[in-house]
Amino acid sequence: MAREYYTTLGVSPDASQQEIKKAYRKMAFKYHPDRNADDPGAAEKFKAASEAYDVLGDEDKRRIYDRYGEEGLKGVNRHDFRSTEDIFDAFRDIFGGGSPFGEFFGQRGDRGGRARGRNLRVNIEVSLEDAATGTQKVVNLRKRDICSECTGSGSAPGTEPSTCSYCRGYGQVEQRQGFFAVRATCPRCQGSGSIIKSPCTACRGHGLVENTSEIQVDIPAGVESGTRLKMPNEGEPDPETGRKGDLYCDISVKEHPIFIRRGPDLVCNLPLPYTLAALGGQTEVPTLKAGKMEINVPKGTQNGDVLRLKNAGLPDIRYGRRGDLLVKVFVEVPRKLTKRQKELLRELSEIEGANIGQERQGFLDRLKEYVKHVG
Repeated sequence: MAREYYTTLGVSPDASQQEIKKAYRKMAFKYHPDRNADDPGAAEKFKAASEAYDVLGDEDKRRIYDRYGEEGLKGVNRHDFRSTEDIFDAFRDIFGGGSPFGEFFGQRGDRGGRARGRNLRVNIEVSLEDAATGTQKVVNLRKRDICSECTGSGSAPGTEPSTCSYCRGYGQVEQRQGFFAVRATCPRCQGSGSIIKSPCTACRGHGLVENTSEIQVDIPAGVESGTRLKMPNEGEPDPETGRKGDLYCDISVKEHPIFIRRGPDLVCNLPLPYTLAALGGQTEVPTLKAGKMEINVPKGTQNGDVLRLKNAGLPDIRYGRRGDLLVKVFVEVPRKLTKRQKELLRELSEIEGANIGQERQGFLDRLKEYVKHVG
């Protein structure tokens, strides 16, 4: 089975997670677009390495990929890397906040160079019913906003910050690592380029104060656990530029007492009387969107058979189609019988003894041959 992602990162299929992470960081440093402005192919290599790490850096995704290849990842939640910023946001937690390459490039903002505020993340739990139809949730979020006293400067009213003497106001310092000269955030001013000598008393020199905000989040129909919704400009602002980061909403769907989710399909277990399973007929099954529906039970339905109700599942958020309801049959055998039921079943047993079914006859024939062979 092909291992394109391993080839992309230059590691073997039995590489450890630490080796995979190290290989990705090395490639990301090599092909980062900001370091390869004259090489249009570098951005594609940077994206390819990130897509490979998105799979191999996640143990669950890697296990699926090892077994089924990229085809098996269809329906698995993966990041959609449309820009360098998307890659930074996706791996923010893995590399310990901010861009994973900030230590190399001293980045504080987007690709345009303008600093943005901190991205935020919240967890939102929804019911399976809400996941089926889509819904709106209001999130009460504690986040920092621009201080009204100092308008984000961090300095007390009537005073101004002074230029940082260590980096001379650039916010970055140049360091040599072997043959490379790389930029890093100034350790004295933390990248701001200035030093606050008289801090604002309202925000204590940070330029931001904490408030509670109500944010309405639109949950799309078909959302799954593990889905991450991005709300642009709902994060915290940067004190200097006022540009806000984004809010990421991680969705989890609560377990349902009746239905089990399998992608866009729903599965439910349906106990059936053995008489209905044998004779066939109509019975009611629960559905998520229409309460109850009639379903046809074919004659001779066996324990474990699956009956399908088309389009009674969930909408598929990727492809727009609707899944099915899969009804798994469990034939119930009564534990207690009336006298009349016993009489009828004995009569049925005598009839069955005279008319043995094909499967039972086949089993008896195999048993006879086995006993003869053992004897």
